[in-house]
Amino acid sequence: MTQTESDTLPVTYADIERARERLDDDTVVKKTPVERSTSLGEFVDAEVHLKMEHLQWTGSFKTRGAFNKISQDVADGVESFVAASAGNHAQGVALAATKCGAESTIFMPENAPQAKIDATRGYGGSVELVGNDFQETMSHAKAVVEETDAEFVHAYDDLDIIAGQGTLGTEMYHDCPDVDTVIVPIGGGGLISGVSTAVKHLSPETRVVGVQATGAETVHESLDKGIPVVLDEVDTIADGIATGGISETTLNIIEANVDEVVTVSDTDIAQAILLLMERAKQVVEGAGAASVAAVLSDSLDVSGETVMPLLCGGNLDMTQMREVLIHALTERQQLLQLRVRIDDQPGVMEEISGVIARQGANIHDVRHERSVENLEIGEAYLVFNVETSGAEHAQTIITAIRDAGYPVDNVARKAQNGAL
Repeated sequence: MTQTESDTLPVTYADIERARERLDDDTVVKKTPVERSTSLGEFVDAEVHLKMEHLQWTGSFKTRGAFNKISQDVADGVESFVAASAGNHAQGVALAATKCGAESTIFMPENAPQAKIDATRGYGGSVELVGNDFQETMSHAKAVVEETDAEFVHAYDDLDIIAGQGTLGTEMYHDCPDVDTVIVPIGGGGLISGVSTAVKHLSPETRVVGVQATGAETVHESLDKGIPVVLDEVDTIADGIATGGISETTLNIIEANVDEVVTVSDTDIAQAILLLMERAKQVVEGAGAASVAAVLSDSLDVSGETVMPLLCGGNLDMTQMREVLIHALTERQQLLQLRVRIDDQPGVMEEISGVIARQGANIHDVRHERSVENLEIGEAYLVFNVETSGAEHAQTIITAIRDAGYPVDNVARKAQNGAL
């Protein structure tokens, strides 16, 4: 894209530079580090630099856009703000409003992670839980604003928000001027609109790749139809990008600046979260891990490149963390749920437990199932939850049980694959 073309878009690099001046306060926005991950690089034959924006104040990039907007509005006399958010935007708005001496009311979905609710209140925001998803929550918040003097702070469909998020793109470029590809998660598109505007201005040859969760994918269809598409419902563990739609503004910027958009499954995201914990020693939420999931997926080829995945958020609820880890470990077959069909006789549980133990595996728990429709009289299932070292070890255990004369299935993996 040429310089002239970029200047015709609703947000320009000059807007981003003005936002950088407003954000020149490290108690509001700090410069987040970049770390090279040799482990991830070996997986994909690339030089991988992780932009660790999950270490930002509030645990995400959202403070950048929120402060850029709210600081200007407060200077113009606005005293209170309303926002709708699944969590990260909520915290950004709450912190920015408090820093500017204003009040904030944040509407969040009823299923919002408790950690994000508590954090938003901790930053000075008043939280109300309304709606089953982001779109429903946002509709309610907008209706409230119409009856008050408060200013609505949109999570992504706002030029000042986009310009504020664009400061991250400038930072990413200066972190690694030789970067070939930057990878940015997409929810409503505000983040990638800002980042891509900055990156394409500073380095037009750098590839900008967006990534969406399969259960919240809207960009491809929106680009095909030329209008923003809104989903009736979303289904993803990456709540930070579960907006269910982009805006006309962000669609236009994505169309102009973004070279490619890929999608990743929840299983891909869960694996990325686990891998980041193991190899990078970083705790990242689903939205933040989506960029790494894209790097690791078959949908994106980065071999031989210098690539920068953006870890945009780290607000992973502990309950969700447990669910994600169980899912990821089950996919790796480090957690097995083995259902063994037996003649329900004394000593059988002990015999099968011995078979498993001799393979060096740990039995977490076991239960009997007798009231199952397809069992004959006198038969039962023993269901073992077993910890292993991985897929090869798992197969050794299953083979040993079958060699001992017992039919066995890994029911957790069957259920997980059936759900994807």
